[in-house]
Amino acid sequence: MNNSSMDLIYREYKNDVYRYLFYLCRDHHNAEDLMQETFCRACGKLNEFEGKKTKAWLLRVAHNAYIDRLRKESRSSSYENEFFYNVASEDTPEESLISVESREELLKMLSLLPPNQQHAVLLYDVHGFTYQESADLMGVALSHFKILLYRARQRLRKEKQTA
Repeated sequence: MNNSSMDLIYREYKNDVYRYLFYLCRDHHNAEDLMQETFCRACGKLNEFEGKKTKAWLLRVAHNAYIDRLRKESRSSSYENEFFYNVASEDTPEESLISVESREELLKMLSLLPPNQQHAVLLYDVHGFTYQESADLMGVALSHFKILLYRARQRLRKEKQTA
């Protein structure tokens, strides 16, 4: 693969990778930093990419970057970077507002779940991976993944009924 292939991959999957990372870390700036880290790592590993599903592979790279960041932060203190930029959007203002409101509602609901259940919902229900792909991405057995997803959905239903 060459750089133009990486450009195509970036354009195709940048929003998916960003959303995934944002749901994990719940911070715009960290999600953007991690997205950049993800694509830098992916660019360096293009030879390992052959024959893999692109989105699943990128989200695995993103998850590893996120875990590495958590480990690094647990060993040292970090300071917030005040520099940020807005990503240009092709959405209309109305679509953007609806999208932001939907994302906020989803984040609020997901925050009620333990991290492993959040991850299961994100992979299966938000990103559309199969049960097996989701289990593989999480590094758990298929049966364990199904239990996590079932419990997450049950808890979300219960919370929605009480709200």
